[in-house]
Amino acid sequence: MPLPAANKAPRALRHQALADARRALVLEAARSAFFELGMEKTSIREIAQRAGYTPGAIYSYFASKEEVYGALLGESLERLHAHVQAALGRRTAPAERLRAAARGFFEFYRTHPHDLDLGFYLFQGMKPRGLTPALNEALNARLLQALQPAQAALQDLGLPALAALQEITALFAHTVGLLVLSHTGRIRLFKQASADLFEAYLAQLVRRSAPAVRGAPTRSKAPSRRA
Repeated sequence: MPLPAANKAPRALRHQALADARRALVLEAARSAFFELGMEKTSIREIAQRAGYTPGAIYSYFASKEEVYGALLGESLERLHAHVQAALGRRTAPAERLRAAARGFFEFYRTHPHDLDLGFYLFQGMKPRGLTPALNEALNARLLQALQPAQAALQDLGLPALAALQEITALFAHTVGLLVLSHTGRIRLFKQASADLFEAYLAQLVRRSAPAVRGAPTRSKAPSRRA
């Protein structure tokens, strides 16, 4: 006898909740395996063992370990995008949007070092080994999406599209470099704080990108002493 429609919905919801919980467990197991062993040495069997499942159970959620990795990185990039959007808030002035978007990007990775490792393949020699071109392209597009608000703000400040792209590329490189120095502890060689260096670079970027604000006074900040 078929179940009444009213009884099907709760059952479907419970089934979906259970599937989501199992998928999350698989991803968490994969995360630990990738960071400990790297992409090349991690197998579906290893992920299954850490999750407490059989390899066949993993394949019911993901077709390959590369697909597992893509899901992990995709979720990380979604959190990055949400963090940048929250940092933007209701700001409308281009210079303020540039500062907020850039700070949101920097702070996300400064406070989530494992997401930095994941996002930039730092646990596997800084190269996207094992990823298909299509998957790598899709993940890169999500990363660029998090940088787009800062790039749009630069254009609103008056920079041509190519110049704005060049500045975003430089900002991206500067940010990642500071984060790597910070998370590896190498920043201590220079007796500097990554957050202070980032703010100094950001202030220079705003000044050279907006003629109208070049002569505006900047508020000095006490060193934060954060690495």
